[in-house]
Amino acid sequence: MSQQQARRPESGGQEPIKYGDVFDVSGQLAAKPITQQDAAAMQSAENTAFGQTIKGGPAAVMQSAAARNVRNARVDPDNVTDVVTEQGVSVKEDDVIAGHTFVTEAVGADVVGQYIRPPAEEKTLSPPPPTPVFVSDGITIGEALEATAISAGDKPVDQSDAAAIQAAEVRATGLGQILPGGVGADAQRAADINSRTTRDEFKTKIADVLTDASWKMGDDKPVTVEDAAGVVNAEARNKEDLATHPGGVAASMAAAAGINQETAFNITV
Repeated sequence: MSQQQARRPESGGQEPIKYGDVFDVSGQLAAKPITQQDAAAMQSAENTAFGQTIKGGPAAVMQSAAARNVRNARVDPDNVTDVVTEQGVSVKEDDVIAGHTFVTEAVGADVVGQYIRPPAEEKTLSPPPPTPVFVSDGITIGEALEATAISAGDKPVDQSDAAAIQAAEVRATGLGQILPGGVGADAQRAADINSRTTRDEFKTKIADVLTDASWKMGDDKPVTVEDAAGVVNAEARNKEDLATHPGGVAASMAAAAGINQETAFNITV
């Protein structure tokens, strides 16, 4: 069983993204805006259960939606949905067969994700399929960068990451250069410092740079195939093996571009 597929909201971007816009839920929860504190609670639950946030899982979906809500001033970043406060969030695991685990994630009594995780030795090869967040104008470059803060947040920033982030920022702002004090400059500074730092625990991580990337850029746009290609090339050119990092900046941009392209005819611009 795959995760429940997200549904495109009908708000036209004028209302905050609600649970019913991105999850197959109904009743009281469906009408509640997704907040950053809600997302943090689900991320904590996934980390407790699995030691990491699941790429494309409910926590990642909630974080992306919450970041957009805060950026558009639709919700207070300190708010917590009453359902989360009163009933909490949960991640339940049940053995299926041959080491595979059936996972159910819920907010209160409402299931927001169900999927099967393979045995431990296969998990790095077979992550659960991503659950896209469909919004009125598509997934933006800033949101794709913020998703990377979740999918590859613990990775120390290197030159390939900095190059990819700079390429993304330039395409988001349309200015043709990185912004002084912006996310691209922060990434380059981190890469330079990390190159002189021996121990990984003292290095600046992707999450340190890309959390709230949309705010740091000041301008944003939906990810296109051309944007993704430019970022992929920038990241690959700065790695010795000419390969991109799984779950990294280029991968997140490519995934966002694919989702935007697939839903292009259903999006109101």
